[in-house]
Amino acid sequence: MPRLKQAGREANNPYANQIFDLLFGDRDPIKEPGTATGTPGNWWTVFNIVPDAFAHTTDGFRFYRSEERKIDPKLRELGQIRAGFTVGSQFVFSQHCKACRDVGLTEDQIQAIPHWPTADCYSEIERAVLAYTDDLVLQRGRVADGTFAILKKHLSDEEILEFTYITCTYMMHAVMSRALRLEYDDVEERIVEIAAPEGTSSDVMSMVDE
Repeated sequence: MPRLKQAGREANNPYANQIFDLLFGDRDPIKEPGTATGTPGNWWTVFNIVPDAFAHTTDGFRFYRSEERKIDPKLRELGQIRAGFTVGSQFVFSQHCKACRDVGLTEDQIQAIPHWPTADCYSEIERAVLAYTDDLVLQRGRVADGTFAILKKHLSDEEILEFTYITCTYMMHAVMSRALRLEYDDVEERIVEIAAPEGTSSDVMSMVDE
């Protein structure tokens, strides 16, 4: 279950109710969860506890999908999927595998996202946006001049700004999804101590030192 409460149609948020109708039909989104893509759908019900946040995040989705965007959807999706992977969000990564297919990325390109630096299925600009994504997410914006030079070679300033904004937004979505245990990120922490067998030393290195 998510770490925060949820709000469905009983919250009387007209905007959210329109989205619920699209995603859940006439079902109660909390009592009968499940969207067409297989997700529980609790991203929406948790955000609905703060209606302004619900509207703001939905407007963000509309922003990146708008026909007014200049950035190539394929490049945009490379940023979103790689951001999801590097943050470690099963939800964002999984959803954008599907979105990558929708915009025409190949199966080889999608499968190579985890190891893109050693893959040969990307063009120069595709490699540059993947490197830029890693600099945004993993280096917190510490971008090498060489990477930015390739971006400027292929993209306008407007396209770079759009890509930066969308990718950073999806880094935030991935972080929030993990923190609040939403959707496919509703998992227990796996980095925990595994108890040693009863009666053995508690410090394996002490055996090596003997």
